[in-house]
Amino acid sequence: MKEMLLRGAEEGYAVGQFNLNNLEFTQAILQAAEEEQAPVILGVSEAYIPYMGGLEFITGMVKSLVQHYGITVPVALHLDHGSTYDVCIRALRAGFTSVMIDASHHSLEENIDITGRVTDAAHVLDASVEAELGRIVGREDDLVVDDAEGMYAVPEECLRLVRETGIDCLAPALGSVHGPYRGQPKLGYARMGEIRQLTGLPLVLHGGSGLPDDEIRQAIKLGTAKINVNTDNQAAFTQAIRGFLAEHPDAYDPRNYLIPARKAIQESVKAKIRLFGSSGKAKREV
Repeated sequence: MKEMLLRGAEEGYAVGQFNLNNLEFTQAILQAAEEEQAPVILGVSEAYIPYMGGLEFITGMVKSLVQHYGITVPVALHLDHGSTYDVCIRALRAGFTSVMIDASHHSLEENIDITGRVTDAAHVLDASVEAELGRIVGREDDLVVDDAEGMYAVPEECLRLVRETGIDCLAPALGSVHGPYRGQPKLGYARMGEIRQLTGLPLVLHGGSGLPDDEIRQAIKLGTAKINVNTDNQAAFTQAIRGFLAEHPDAYDPRNYLIPARKAIQESVKAKIRLFGSSGKAKREV
């Protein structure tokens, strides 16, 4: 993931992280990335690990699908919002190529300590590490942060976290939210630019679903090289199923509604890839 994001930050585009929720999501995201010839990050939220059969099963599924579809674009398998050192290590042992350690609910000193230990272990395995500072409000799976807890990241604290841990990318809390937005989002662009300049690292934008296109483009201009998307894909998937069943109330074969739902995710992911500017970026000149 580190190489993907460094190139994105340098060339002015972002790589999408699209979360895996089941087999159909995984199929759709990989096929969309291949069609668009775009690097892609497959995110797995900690809450989805048991639902999807465990870390080893997820790794095996992704590897099998990459081989089955003949995927040629760069693919990172990323643990999203790993809450502890232990779960990050288990993901790395299972074959994940990057992890996010989210110790943002701890004090800065404890965040630095936990994040530094995860980074040391990950770098031995040539894996990448994302960390968070500040709290990104909203709901993502079982992670819930309310408005009272939410706060913008402080640039000086971001610099300290980066310097003392050696992380590869940073997710500073700057006004985005997990889940649907309530009203017009207001991202802290001035602080985003300051953090990017201070740290020199590619930045990560959580809560990429539902943000207006111009907000996304502005974040990319300011050094955001990874954008997380899940809610938009979940909504497209569910809407397609509801629409099919409304038109075919007697349908009972899951394939009949899962195939159009998978297609809906695929189109949603392709649209995001184009918005992020990463279409064609997997191609290399010979």
